[in-house]
Amino acid sequence: MAQFNAGVDAEELMLAAVPGVPALGRGPASTDSYSRHEYDHPAAGWGAAQSVGRVLERAGEPAEGFRALFVMNHEDGGFDCPGCAWPDDPDGLRLDLCENGVKHTTWEMAPAKADREFFARHTVSELAGWSDYDLEAIGRLAEPLSYNPASDRYEPISWPDAFALVGETLRELDSPHQAAFYTSGRLSNEATFLYQLWVREFGTNNLPDCSNMCHEASGRAMTAAIGTGKGTVDLHDWEAADAIWVMGDNAASNAPRMLTWLAEADRRGAQLVHINPLVEAASRRTIVPHELVDMATFHTTRIGTRNVQVRIGGDMALLRGVAKAVLEAADKRPDVLDRDFIERHTEGFDNYAAQLAATPWRQIVDGAGITEPDIRALADSYLSSQRVIIAWCLGVTQHEHGVDTVREIMNLLLLRGNIGREGAGPCPVRGHSNVQGNRTCGIDHRPSEAFLQRLSEVCGFDAPREHGQSVVATIAAMHRGDMKVFVALGGNFALASPDLAYTFAALRNCELTVQVSTKLNRSHIVHGKRALILPCLGRTEKDRQAGGEQGVTVEDAMSMVHMSRGMKEPVSPHLRSECAILAGLAQATLPNSRTPWPEYADDYDRIRDVMARVLDGFEDFNRRARHPHGFRLAQPQRERIFPTPSGRADFSQVSLPDDVDPGDGRLLLATIRSHDQFNTTIYSNDDRYRGLKGLRTVIFMNQNDMRERRLAEFDLIDVTSFSKDGTQRNVYGYRAVGYELPPGCAAGYMPELNVLCGIADFSTQSEQPVMKHLVVEVTPSRITGTTE
Repeated sequence: MAQFNAGVDAEELMLAAVPGVPALGRGPASTDSYSRHEYDHPAAGWGAAQSVGRVLERAGEPAEGFRALFVMNHEDGGFDCPGCAWPDDPDGLRLDLCENGVKHTTWEMAPAKADREFFARHTVSELAGWSDYDLEAIGRLAEPLSYNPASDRYEPISWPDAFALVGETLRELDSPHQAAFYTSGRLSNEATFLYQLWVREFGTNNLPDCSNMCHEASGRAMTAAIGTGKGTVDLHDWEAADAIWVMGDNAASNAPRMLTWLAEADRRGAQLVHINPLVEAASRRTIVPHELVDMATFHTTRIGTRNVQVRIGGDMALLRGVAKAVLEAADKRPDVLDRDFIERHTEGFDNYAAQLAATPWRQIVDGAGITEPDIRALADSYLSSQRVIIAWCLGVTQHEHGVDTVREIMNLLLLRGNIGREGAGPCPVRGHSNVQGNRTCGIDHRPSEAFLQRLSEVCGFDAPREHGQSVVATIAAMHRGDMKVFVALGGNFALASPDLAYTFAALRNCELTVQVSTKLNRSHIVHGKRALILPCLGRTEKDRQAGGEQGVTVEDAMSMVHMSRGMKEPVSPHLRSECAILAGLAQATLPNSRTPWPEYADDYDRIRDVMARVLDGFEDFNRRARHPHGFRLAQPQRERIFPTPSGRADFSQVSLPDDVDPGDGRLLLATIRSHDQFNTTIYSNDDRYRGLKGLRTVIFMNQNDMRERRLAEFDLIDVTSFSKDGTQRNVYGYRAVGYELPPGCAAGYMPELNVLCGIADFSTQSEQPVMKHLVVEVTPSRITGTTE
C-alpha cells in the first residue's frame, strides 16, 4: 500500500476554483498523508461497530450519545433519526440504527459553543477561510445572531427584533415573488405545514426544496405513470419480494439500514441486483451489527447476487433492453406478460411495444455499455421472479433524462404487473429524514389546484395559484437581483447547490438572507447584505411550549407517519423550536392575519387538527399519530387504482438519449458521497468502503482511462467541465485514483465538485442539476507534488 505526501502548491491552486473559500467542503485538517487499499471486508459489521465506538468516544456528550442508541427510532417515546428516511423496523427492533445515523445524531448533540463570545473573536471574513468541517465542529449555535457589516461580525439579536426585521423586509418588497423560502429534508410535518401556510398567506409559491436537487425526477415520472410521486412498497413487501433491484445507490453509505433487509432477502433466496457504474461494498456481503451471533462468529451474508456496471447515464438504455428481451420472450411464452393487468389497468402498451420492437439492440448496447448477452441474462432474472421491487436513488435521477429513466422503470414493472401486489413495486430511496413528508405537507413550488383550494377553504385566505421557482430558478433570480430575500429552513444551501461561485454571488446579492439552523455552516458565511442566523432545537432535544412537552411527526420513504419526541435538554436556553420560529416569523410578516399563529406554537395538536382537514390521508391525525407505530398513508395504487388523467397506469414512449458518449476524449463524471459524510456534512477525509484514507480531492477513474492519459495512482490532475451554455469550470491539483468503473466514466466527491456543475447544467425534464452527468476533461496537472 503506497503512501504519499501532498504538495502545498497543489492545495493552493485547487482551492482557487472558488475564490475566497479556502478548504471548501474539506474534512478535518489533513496530516498530508493518505493511502488507498482494496476494501474486501463486509459492509457494516465490525467496521461499523468500531466506527460507532470512536464516534461516541469523541462526542461532545458521550453519555447522552450512548443513551441515544436505545432511544432512536423507537415508538415508545423515542426520536426519529435525523439522517436518512429509511423506515423503522415494523416489529420494533431494539437497535434499529446504523453507523451513519449515530454519527449524525451525535454531531447534532454537540455543546453550544457557537455563541456571542465565539463570534466576537472571529470576523466572517476570517471564518470564510475555515474548512467546512471546522465551521461545523465549533458546536451548536447558541442564540439568534444578526450580521453587522461595520464590524464584519455576527452579533446577538433578540428573537422579537429578529422576527421584526424579517417581517418588515418582506412587507417592503414590491412583490411577494421577490422572496424565496427553501426547505431541507429535516423539517417536521408540523413545521412544514406552518412554513407553507406562512409563505402562501404572504402571497407566493416560491418554495424550492432539496427535492429539486434529488428526487424531483422520481416524483414527476411516477405521478405521470401511476398518479403518485411516492413509492408504493413497504417493508412487508421487501420481505415478500423474489427479486430486489437497487439502481444508482450505494446503500451501505446512503441508507445503511437497507442492508438488514437485503441480507434477509438473500437468506430466502431472492435475487439481489445492483445496477451502478461503481461496484460498491453494499453490493457484496455484510454482517448486520445487531445480529449478535453473526458478529461473534464473523458470519457474513450475501447482499448482492449480480452486479451490472452500467455506464453513467446508461440506465434507461439498460432498462429498455431488459423490456425488449421480455417482449421477445413473450412471443414464445404468452404468460411472460401479465396481460390481464395490462388490459384492465394500463394505457399505451401497444405503442410502447412497438417502440421496443423498433429500438435496435446496437443502440441499446452502446447506450448502456452492457453487452446484449448480459442484458438478456438480466432479463431472464427478471422473468424468473414473480414479485420484483426496483429501488433507486440519485444515480438515476440527476441526469438530463432522469424523468424518462424513472418512467422506463415504471414501464418494466407494468409489463409483468409488478405494481399493486405484495412484494412488488417502485421504491425511490429518499436521502433525508422527512424529505417525503415535506412534499406531502405542502412544500412544493408547483402545488396542485386541489391542494390550494382545500388550503384556502380551511385556512380562510386565497392561496396564490402562480407556480413558484425551483432551486435552480431561485439561484438565477437572486443572481439577477430579482429575488431580494432568501429564507432557508435547515440544510446548507450554499454548499449543496450547483455552480458554487455563481450560487455564492447570488446569495451575496440578496438584501436579506435568513438561516434557521442547528450548527454553523458555509451558508452562514456566504450571506446577503443583511443576514440572520436563527438557532433551532435539534431532533434529539425536548420541545417544551405553553401547552406542554411537544412531539412532531415525520414521514419515512415508505409513507409511514410517526411521532418523534426529543430525549434531552436543549443545549442552550435561547433555542426555539422550528414551529415557534415559524409562528413568530409569520406573525411579524402578517400582522393582520386571522391565523392563530401563537396558538399553533403553544400546542402542536392544533396544527395537526388543521392538517387533518387540509391533507388527504391525515384524517384523525392526532389520534393516529400517537399509535405506537404511527400509520401508513393510504395509496390507491396499492389497490391498482391509478388517479392519472386516463384513470390507468400509463406506459411512456420516448426515444433513448444520445448523450451517453461525450466524445473528444472526454469523460462523464458523477458526484458522489464518501462513507464518512452526510450530505454536505463531512466527518473525516476517509472513505472506508472505497479503501481511501486521508484524502477527498480525488477523481476515481477507469484504469485504462488513466493509462491513456499516462496517469499513475495519485498523480496530480486538473479537471475541466463543459457546461451546456458553452462555459467551462476547473478544479486543479486533484489526485487520480484507479477504481472499478466503466470506460469513459469517472466519479468524485460532492460538495467539492459541485463547482463543476454550471448553473445551466440542469434537466429540462425535472429542473434538477445534472450532478451525475458532468462532461469533463482530465489532464495531468500544471502543478507538481511530491511522491514517496
